[in-house]
Amino acid sequence: MKKILVTGAAGFVGYAFTKELLAAGYCVLGIDNLNDYYDVSLKRARLAELEGQSGFTFQQVDLADRDAMAAMFESEKPQIVVNLAAQAGVRYSLDHPHAYVDSNLQGFVNVLEGCRHVGVEHLIFASSSSVYGANTKVPFAVSDNVDHPISLYAATKKAGELMAHSYAHLYGIPCTGLRFFTVYGPWGRPDMAYFKFTKAIYEGKAIDVYNDGDMMRDFTYIDDITAAMMKLLDHVPAGDASWDAKNPDPSFSNAPYRLYNIGHNHPEKLMDMIHILEEETGRMAEKNFMPMQPGDVYATYADVKGLEEVIGFKPEMSLAEGLKRFVSWYKGYYGFSENTKSVAGHKN
Repeated sequence: MKKILVTGAAGFVGYAFTKELLAAGYCVLGIDNLNDYYDVSLKRARLAELEGQSGFTFQQVDLADRDAMAAMFESEKPQIVVNLAAQAGVRYSLDHPHAYVDSNLQGFVNVLEGCRHVGVEHLIFASSSSVYGANTKVPFAVSDNVDHPISLYAATKKAGELMAHSYAHLYGIPCTGLRFFTVYGPWGRPDMAYFKFTKAIYEGKAIDVYNDGDMMRDFTYIDDITAAMMKLLDHVPAGDASWDAKNPDPSFSNAPYRLYNIGHNHPEKLMDMIHILEEETGRMAEKNFMPMQPGDVYATYADVKGLEEVIGFKPEMSLAEGLKRFVSWYKGYYGFSENTKSVAGHKN
């Protein structure tokens, strides 16, 4: 089996995808810098689920450390690279811009350079629905122009797509970029709204509901994400001779490069998500209705025709069932019962 490097292996998607790779018999090298953007104990708990499994090794490496990344690529020589490490979060980028430059720009260049020097067979990298920025035409299509980001986070993810294309063109590195749409589920990120709302509801605290609750998100369950990624491993892009340089489509190229949306293709109202959480927790949320946050967007909605054509992608998990599974995990992980507000288990 091929050796696969997964960056951000202690993160939400990285952990979930690594589990799938190991179950399929791949040899996986996971790296992560284990930063404190959110609770490090959750990242370590994810790693604990992976460690000891046959075929898995882990190194604590920061993508922005050029020398460490070069040494790792030279010693390990992965055949496939899945870059899921990034500084995430739209709102955090308003106050911590350099963290995004270090990880999403400098760090990704170090990944691309490593891929170039060892001649990887396929680079799959995470982008984001945030790149659609000020666009209002829905559903968002990968062929759309995305030159108007409204957060630095979005700008760095768009820049990553452009950098990957340049390496595909110059060095023939096959690159597949995935624009994730609001990924959720068990072991998720505590900075995401569904996670923060669940925490606040159980602790009897108010939740901040932006734009007075009038927002929509294309919530995509983690298992649908990882199932699609597993199928894409063997779909290595090649240059497409039909690409028209006079009328360029940004979703593909005459270089070995492809971009895909990976979403549920069905936006849900924010208030509906909150109501589901109330039903699953058995508690009403106290709501602070707030104006729209800088850098945020009203709606996300993925056109997934590209993935449908290539791998037959059809997301299966409903929001109601997905949130039910998340709340069940949350109660077990954090030690909540129906009658307690305190955490009995892991640190919250």
